[in-house]
Amino acid sequence: MTRKSHTGLYELYKHVHVEISNIPLFPLLGSSQILQQEPVTNLYPKILSTEEIGCNWGNISFDYVYWFRSISNHRKVEFLGQCTIVRPTYAENVDKTRFKFISKSMSFTLRIINVTEEDAGIYSCVLKSRKTNEEIWKPGTLLLPGVTPPTLPPKAKPTPPVKSVCRCSEKNSSQGCGSLVLWPLVGLIAALALALICTLYYFSRLPKKCRHHFVK
Repeated sequence: MTRKSHTGLYELYKHVHVEISNIPLFPLLGSSQILQQEPVTNLYPKILSTEEIGCNWGNISFDYVYWFRSISNHRKVEFLGQCTIVRPTYAENVDKTRFKFISKSMSFTLRIINVTEEDAGIYSCVLKSRKTNEEIWKPGTLLLPGVTPPTLPPKAKPTPPVKSVCRCSEKNSSQGCGSLVLWPLVGLIAALALALICTLYYFSRLPKKCRHHFVK
């Protein structure tokens, strides 16, 4: 995360902190506040689609979650509502038919139905534990409805291996191409040797008189 983006998230955290202090039943006195250092996640939902944004912190369970939305470059923060394991509570300016708070044992989810362009912004959450009196603030998710996500560069295809072709030359004839000339020579020598053996055998079978005839 760059220093500029970190500064922007810290400004958003201060705005959220002020909004939280104005929420009833949310005591800040003596609480331990943790700002989670992680980049903002980008989502590109289609118009009139349904999108879900999760809020959790490992395998630790929390009692409350507070949802916020930051718009106009972090200059305005809207409080959307809070949710416990038992029931959700929505802010007055929130459309309850489209915004739904869902709670599970280890996580909370914000579901937005029929997403519009006006829903664009950074949705962040603050987790609250009654037992440990801790606050976990997560930077959140940047929602960009109707925006085409950036395309990743194509992956480079691996170059197929080049098959080696043996070409005879004076330098490598003794290495790779010598066998191309050697085997025909071996065959020729074997044929000559066989012809010589047959000739000697033929003369050995002739009578002695015939042999003297050939000698004269």
